[in-house]
Amino acid sequence: MRLGHRILAAGVAGAALVPALAVTALAAPGDSTSPVEKGRVDRVPAPKPAWYKCYDYAECATVRLPLDYDDPKGATTEIALLRVKARNAKKRIGSLFVNPGGPGGQGTAIAYQAPYFLGKDVLDRFDVVGFDPRGIGFSSNVACFRSTRDQTFALAGMNVAFPVGAKQEAAYVKSAKAVGKGCSTTGKKLAGAMSTAEAARDMDVLRRAVGDKKLSYLGFSYGTALGQYYANMFPDRLRAVVVDGVINPVSWAGTPKTANQILDDRLRSADGAYRALREILVRCGKAGKAKCQFAAYGDPVKNFDVLAKRLRAKPADIEGEKVTYADFVGGTLGWLYDPGGYEVIDAMVTDLWKATSPASSAAQAARARKALAARVAERRTEVERRKEAAEKVSAKDFPYDNGLEAFSGVTCTDGLHPKKAGSWPALTAASDRRAPYFGRAWGWGSVQCARDAWKVRDEDAYTGPFNRRTNAPVLFVGNYYDPATNYNDAVSSSKLLPNSRLLSSNSWGHTAYGTSACVTKAVDAYLVGGKLPPAGKVCVGDTQPFAGDPGTETRGPADASAMALQAAAAGNGTKLPPVATRVPTSILLGTR
Repeated sequence: MRLGHRILAAGVAGAALVPALAVTALAAPGDSTSPVEKGRVDRVPAPKPAWYKCYDYAECATVRLPLDYDDPKGATTEIALLRVKARNAKKRIGSLFVNPGGPGGQGTAIAYQAPYFLGKDVLDRFDVVGFDPRGIGFSSNVACFRSTRDQTFALAGMNVAFPVGAKQEAAYVKSAKAVGKGCSTTGKKLAGAMSTAEAARDMDVLRRAVGDKKLSYLGFSYGTALGQYYANMFPDRLRAVVVDGVINPVSWAGTPKTANQILDDRLRSADGAYRALREILVRCGKAGKAKCQFAAYGDPVKNFDVLAKRLRAKPADIEGEKVTYADFVGGTLGWLYDPGGYEVIDAMVTDLWKATSPASSAAQAARARKALAARVAERRTEVERRKEAAEKVSAKDFPYDNGLEAFSGVTCTDGLHPKKAGSWPALTAASDRRAPYFGRAWGWGSVQCARDAWKVRDEDAYTGPFNRRTNAPVLFVGNYYDPATNYNDAVSSSKLLPNSRLLSSNSWGHTAYGTSACVTKAVDAYLVGGKLPPAGKVCVGDTQPFAGDPGTETRGPADASAMALQAAAAGNGTKLPPVATRVPTSILLGTR
């Protein structure tokens, strides 16, 4: 989830104001920023970033902002920024803030990746700016344990994709409670000031710091929550806001009525993942074995469940390594993020089917195990390469990875969660009955937020309203088969904001920008010229499962850090957007 580049080199550049005509063309009457929020942010002087050259074509800076906006002259926290300057300075509109999601994703990473996924007109007309939210990445880091050693022991029970069975569940709950306790004590100072509202306030001050009168913003996944928080907290300060892969902010924060539901029972990511998987399996059956290997063994929907039951009963032995049920589900979920991931899922389930089938001969099973082992090794090699690229400029003997704490500092502080961590086994089992396979995979991601574990709060967290009339429209982009941000959330969120527009896409993978030429064109047109797509517009993703000849569909990585690292290490571009999102703790075959 995190880009591990360390910011180097130096240089200086400035920023211009948004042209009045560009703002006027997009502006319309709406609600006003509340006196409380005005008082918090407007009295904070806009910092002056000391930009310096970094990573060949980017510029970097750090600024200090109030830890608590109610005490602007008190303690501060450091915020890291990275920008890629507009290619056509004479036609520059202003700055486009970008966020990849998470919580825990780095805005600096996605801004650095801008030349590889944003459209030509956007790159020509905007300085692309990303900042790492407080507590995350190159900004001041939240640390909930005193040392890497303490953290390692505390998190020992979470070293699985998600827990299966009473023994693993008990260990997972124990570690989750240790995370909650650590962030409520050792990490309290920063963990208690990491709500999405604080990031929105930071973004408003940073908007002034780069010289923009109104905000232009493109956010993916959890970044859609940040965009919606900003739109509701500062409804008269928008130029153009686009959110792709939408989280409903009411569901994210929770209400007194839903406070005892686990987070994913409100967001229904598991339901979206199951919908996508089932549709892939149905299409596999219709395509037949010529295009989908798994169809050779009968009904793919039924046989996927048979295979899951086999692995639940007994892990597969792949060249001396065990592939568990949780690994299998986690790997499937990871590949659902990729528009072309259905090809890998087909190969993976086919190899596992052969390796675990009682009808297979010993020779067949051995060949299948060898093939799957090669796929696992290839994936692990790719992950290791990314890690090496991330760490080589910032290597330490015992690095402290605060990824889970960064995710939790936002998730747990933002929302309402059930009282007892010990209730998660029953709650996630119920989720799994509603959304097979993925109810547990998604549901366990928030157990550390249980109220008997997570005690620290942000008194200035924003809890609504989320139905303000903004001065400029918010464009919502929803993907039918998104396995992380349920399409229904895009629909419901767009209905909350009176001055908004919904763009739907029959797309695969997580988010749609860059994987659908139709979506990309519509988003770019709105960001640059303020032209919204027609109401009710439905796009189609460029990649559709089993629609072409085997091996011809394009595929690309689905998470921000991995993509940025790939581009940096290999020097190659891609048109897929870097996106990160909230995830289970670990996935063997493909972390997100």
